[in-house]
Amino acid sequence: MDFFTFVQLGDASVRMAIPLLLACLAGLFSERAGIFDIGLEGKMLAAAFLSAAVSFASGNVWLGLLAGIGISVLLSVIHGLASITFKGNQLISGVAINFFAAGLTVVIAQGWFAQGGRTPSLPNDARFNGLDFPGALTRFRDKMQASPGMQFYSEFVSGHSILVYLGLLTVPLSWWILYRTRFGLRLRAVGEAPEAVDTAGISVVRLRFAAVAICGILCGIAGAYLSTAVQAGFTKDMTANRGFIALAALIFAKWRPWHALGACLLFSLFFAIDIQFPRLELRVVWIMVLLIGSGVAMTAYALRKDKIDVIVLGGLSLVLALVALLAWRGEMSDEIGAIAALFETVRVPSQLIQSLPYLFVVIVLAGFVGKAIPPRAGGQPYVKER
Repeated sequence: MDFFTFVQLGDASVRMAIPLLLACLAGLFSERAGIFDIGLEGKMLAAAFLSAAVSFASGNVWLGLLAGIGISVLLSVIHGLASITFKGNQLISGVAINFFAAGLTVVIAQGWFAQGGRTPSLPNDARFNGLDFPGALTRFRDKMQASPGMQFYSEFVSGHSILVYLGLLTVPLSWWILYRTRFGLRLRAVGEAPEAVDTAGISVVRLRFAAVAICGILCGIAGAYLSTAVQAGFTKDMTANRGFIALAALIFAKWRPWHALGACLLFSLFFAIDIQFPRLELRVVWIMVLLIGSGVAMTAYALRKDKIDVIVLGGLSLVLALVALLAWRGEMSDEIGAIAALFETVRVPSQLIQSLPYLFVVIVLAGFVGKAIPPRAGGQPYVKER
């Protein structure tokens, strides 16, 4: 692979990281305030649908973005009412939002547009298009022939939609809010010791509702980005479990904004590999080295962890070894011996490439997170003592 291919892979990784990053930061604000929210997926899905529908109907993508944020904030308020006001189970409330959004978006899309649960394709004027910086090359052929510095500037720095740059700016902004403002200090205190915040005369309910509102805004932007920037319309289940992957990235980042950026870029790399290399071809020997080597590394790591980590990572290692052996045996025949089969070139199944992000979620949560301690008051409704 040449330098431009690596630049394209990095470019795709950044594009795919934005919805994960926004959802991850949304969960960060909510959980830092003590409200667990597994309804990120549902909020993103509802926002993706309504933003695409309003953008198509009005021809204005900014109205679509506002509509997506609005429905996401509404679902966040419902989650806040259930878990803060009525002190219900936060996990059940999040699951209900996910089921509600997954079913209702398809039903309404079919009723409005009659296209099998989809919205019509958005024209360019109703989408967030890429911004070309001064001096950046726009033609693919020109980029291929340019210097490495110009390739990096034209492909990696320039050409993204405004939501990409906005999403990246939310990382330092979130860090500043949480660690450099009085509001952030109080928000983190609510997630650790709400009774102490209440004793100081600060409203726990108000702070937690503020956190879930911020969560709704970020999820709304993430959903709108998927349907009006990444794609040109809404399709059924288009979030593809990104909300749950964002939760895994949040745990992996241990509830810290800058670490969340790194975790989301790592997860999005596997989505980018699927985009950039849909017909990836490798020699059998390299497939076996990658799979068996990964299995051995995971097993060696798991042996120093808890028994459940040994079982999960060890079982996954056996599966990887089995896949490697099947790839080798599949190339062996009467004409091709065992040694010669190792150097045959085969196409990696697209299903295996597409499953990489979800496999990585299992690996991370099974043993590579380390000691991740959530906020102490997370998931617990606050009952004021009389």
